[in-house]
Parts: sequence; C-alpha cells; structure tokens
Amino acid sequence: MSSLEQMYQQVIMDHARARHGAGLVDLDLAAVGESHQVNTTCGDEVTLRVGLEGDTVASVHWEGQGCSISQASVSALTELVEGHSIRESDELYEAFRALMGNRGEDLGDDRDDMLGDAGAFVGVGKYPARIKCALIGWMALRDAIAQAQASGAEGEQHD
Repeated sequence: MSSLEQMYQQVIMDHARARHGAGLVDLDLAAVGESHQVNTTCGDEVTLRVGLEGDTVASVHWEGQGCSISQASVSALTELVEGHSIRESDELYEAFRALMGNRGEDLGDDRDDMLGDAGAFVGVGKYPARIKCALIGWMALRDAIAQAQASGAEGEQHD
C-alpha cells in the first residue's frame, strides 16, 4: 500500500471514529428535511436531518449504523456542506459521485480539491459493492434538502 493510500485510509478511519454531525437534534429552522436511507445489499442505514436558512445548508445532523465507509462518508459530507449553499452542496454531490465512478482514479481537476476529506474515498471506486456504502449519506443529503425546500415553500404559503 502506498503512503497516499495509507493516508486516505487513515482519514476514513478518523471520520469513522470521530463522526462529524453524528446525533439527530431538533432544528428550529423554517425549512427542515429528513431522509432515511438503507443499503439493502449490506445493511448500512443513515437518517440525515438538514436545516436550511434561505439557500444555505445551515445544519446537518445524522445517525446511522453500518460499515466504516458509510459512516465516515456521511461524516465527511457533513463537514463539507454545512454552512454552504444548496448549489455548492449539489456540486459536491456531483463531484463525489464522479469520484465513485472513476474506478479508483483521482478526478484530476478542481473537484479533487473541492472534496477535501471526501477525496480520501477515491479507492472505494475500485470496489463496486462498496460504492453504495460511500454514497448512502450523499443520497440522504439530496433527499433531505429536497424535503426541506418543500417544507419551507409550504411554510411560506401558510404565512
């Protein structure tokens, strides 16, 4: 294993142990969404709650169980998207999906830098069965944001 692969493995293990955003909390925001995702292949589960302030992902909290890849991936995404715009979160999602589809190769562009710690999952793309593990939190994020946007729009109509 190369020193770069060892470093990536350490980043994943660090996120699996010290999980950023772990623990669901009640959010006092007008636009809140929650998504529960299950990877039926291996049993990974993630429930992710997001709160929006306007066009900003103000808060991300989650709980889950499963392999270190699934848990570390949702930890890394929490660190990346919290405090950023929905558009930036979508760009991060697309970059991470591209990384998973790149069969273990870096993206070789600005998206590598954009992904921060999530770039450590590059090797997961070599193992198709593990890609779903890495993506489960990202799928929950997209769904939760859509639900939060819908709940915020409903709240505006009832005011």
